[in-house]
Amino acid sequence: MPWGRVPSAAARAAYLRLVAAREAVARGERTWASLGEEFFTDDAVFVDPAWGRVEGRAAIAAFMDESMAGLDDWTFPEVWTVAEGDRVVSMWWNRLPGERPDGTPYQAAGISVLHYAGDGRFSYESDLLNMAEVHELMKDSGWRPSAAMHVPPGAPNRDLTPPGGWPV
Repeated sequence: MPWGRVPSAAARAAYLRLVAAREAVARGERTWASLGEEFFTDDAVFVDPAWGRVEGRAAIAAFMDESMAGLDDWTFPEVWTVAEGDRVVSMWWNRLPGERPDGTPYQAAGISVLHYAGDGRFSYESDLLNMAEVHELMKDSGWRPSAAMHVPPGAPNRDLTPPGGWPV
């Protein structure tokens, strides 16, 4: 579906269902892969700042499980969401366990840009966050990954181009 052809309400509703499913993952009720399977189109593109570009629903589902392994005690609370047509932009936290001495959480902001393709699915997501800040938080908090954690590829493809190119 071409960009700009879907009502904002449909895009926002689908995204809020994705957020609710993400919270179910945090509670141990779903897998990360199930999000890829349910919420992305067959030809979807997902771009992660550490892992790079992932293409296709099956690859996105596998990537979600692989990239999130070992982060079971992290949460990703949603802060705000804006939808305009089929575009969704959201701000959320990468929140590590524990608190700073002043009682504030160890967290770094993340921004997601998505394209809603209809039928409850997205054809594009690009997550943006400051990986240097995330690494600083891990050090400051004393958080250590479990043995299940995977290392991102050394030279990921960070091409942000959505399927079919950029809208005009």
